Amino acid sequence: MLKIIFKKLIFIPIASFFVSSLAFIVVNLTPGDPVEVIAGGIATEETKQAIRVELGLDKSVTERYINYLTELLDGNLGSSFYNKIPVLDSINKYLFDTFELIIMSLFIAVVLGFFIGGLGAYFRGKLPDKLTNIILSVIQSVPDFFLGLLLIYFLFYKFELVPAPIGRIGLSDIPPEEISGGLLIDSMLAGNWETFKIGLKHALLPSVTLGIFYSSYFGRTARNVLGKSLNSKQVEFAKSLGLSKFRMFIYALVDARTPILTYVAILFAGLFGACAIIETVFAWNGIGQWAITKILMLDIPAIQGFILFAGLITLFTYTFLDILITYLDPRIRKKTL
Repeated sequence: MLKIIFKKLIFIPIASFFVSSLAFIVVNLTPGDPVEVIAGGIATEETKQAIRVELGLDKSVTERYINYLTELLDGNLGSSFYNKIPVLDSINKYLFDTFELIIMSLFIAVVLGFFIGGLGAYFRGKLPDKLTNIILSVIQSVPDFFLGLLLIYFLFYKFELVPAPIGRIGLSDIPPEEISGGLLIDSMLAGNWETFKIGLKHALLPSVTLGIFYSSYFGRTARNVLGKSLNSKQVEFAKSLGLSKFRMFIYALVDARTPILTYVAILFAGLFGACAIIETVFAWNGIGQWAITKILMLDIPAIQGFILFAGLITLFTYTFLDILITYLDPRIRKKTL
């Protein structure tokens, strides 16, 4: 395994270089002039030129690219064009709030998706399977932001079961001392369980929205892989030994672990960008919402930093997944060696 891990990890620096280069190219070759946004419509050409010089936009693309890579080697993602706050500080500020939302959403999606998909796989071709197919089709056909608005209307406005969608906590609530940047994590570290409960209540609507929406994908995956596993030779052998149906279902689940883990990793990496709309709908103030704001402002260093961050999250997630699956499956390990 050490040899395999070394082979996987040695690829990361090369891939990181291409990800960072892609982040620069995508942002700097996209049409749009941030100087026009910063200066405003009535600014003179002299003022605009002065802004370009101050921001380094008067230099050629090649010079800016070399400076960008040099700063990256020093661990510097640059500073915002607008408030001069280092991009890395902003990412650290918003990262853990989004991380908490993703973890809660994935938990709901996996549990709900496996329940629906597992039910369909167990009763394949029968009435429960047809009903779960209809449920999954309905969930997939509804956009996540619209589902969020429906939940706001019914759970908050109509029945008053959850707090207003105004962010992590209420307007009169006092946040805990910032340690990691994540409200729930900081509340636990501070032992402030009252704020933790308030934050959990405010997290209910956005996490349930994303959880329900992505449960449809988990449900489809679970139904397909568990359906095949339940008809595999291992399960047939277990059935011939007289083992219980629950034990056979567990065997099928173990047999289907590779595609299931793969899908969890794909969604985990993808949600760092995909949850931006939901963060905006629920005023979550996470990294996705921050990125949308910076994109609309044409804040080049911030956009570059977000693309680079999202790319590296994906890279490290897939690398870890590759190593984990290789460890769990001896067949893949043998091929790798």
